Parts: sequence; structure tokens; C-alpha cells
Amino acid sequence: MTRAITPGTFDPITSGHLDVITRASQLFDEVIVAVAASPNKKPLFSLEERVALAAEACESLPNVRVIGFEGLLVDLAKKEGATVLVKGLRAITDFEYEFQMTALNYELCPELETVFIMSPPQYMYLSSSIVREVASLKGEVGQFVPPCVEHALGKRFN
Repeated sequence: MTRAITPGTFDPITSGHLDVITRASQLFDEVIVAVAASPNKKPLFSLEERVALAAEACESLPNVRVIGFEGLLVDLAKKEGATVLVKGLRAITDFEYEFQMTALNYELCPELETVFIMSPPQYMYLSSSIVREVASLKGEVGQFVPPCVEHALGKRFN
């Protein structure tokens, strides 16, 4: 059984994230969506809120489970018995950062493979920070996020 981890801050989870998670769920036996605490990023939603939103957004995917974590991703992968990291790529700027992270993870845990899933054109521009900005300015975000996130953003910014 191949277990993969799709990590991120998911503040909040977007349709682009869901696309990567859904596609990963078709490639691997089990996918763990690992929501990083990321306190240095000063997230809008707490770790518990982000885990709950991601879990609700992924509830139709039977081989996907959502967990929160702190610490090194490679340590989580070892603990969970995951052998693959799945990362989404939107643009060349994503590649540069993910290339560095992949090299570091390889040094820390050579048996952990990283697989990249390219974003389709309709999500190449989409990011959690863009969604947060649009929502904070009272813009419509329903086309960018699952309904549970749209609702949570509406409550947060009203």
C-alpha cells in the first residue's frame, strides 16, 4: 500500500488544493492531507479550524484523511509510514521553492520521494493569500473555494 502526504498550510484550502488532493487520491492508496501549524505565517484560521475545513472539503474522498502537524514534514512521513510527498505546482516560482524543499527533504530522508502535480490552467493563479485578500475586501470567493470555506471566510470578515 502506498501512502502519500500532501502538505500545506491550507489557510484556507482552495479549489486548487482540492484538485491536487483529488488527483493524488487517484494515484495512491491513501493520501494524508497534512495541515502545517505554520505559526510564523500568522494564519487567518487556527490549526484546528484549518484541519476542520480541509476535512469537510475532502469528505467525499474515501482514501483521504486530514491531520494537523507541527515539526518537520519528514518526521511526520516516517511516523505515518508515508513514502511519497505530493506537491502542487502552479508556476516557476513554486518550482524554485519546491526544488529547494525537495533537496532538503532528500538529505533528511532519502527514502521519501516527492511527486509534483501540475495545476490546470484554471487554478494556476489561485492561492490562499489571494482568496483571503478578496474575501477581506468583501469580494465573491465561491468560485475559488469549497462552500465550507466560503462560509467560514464570510463569518470571519463580517
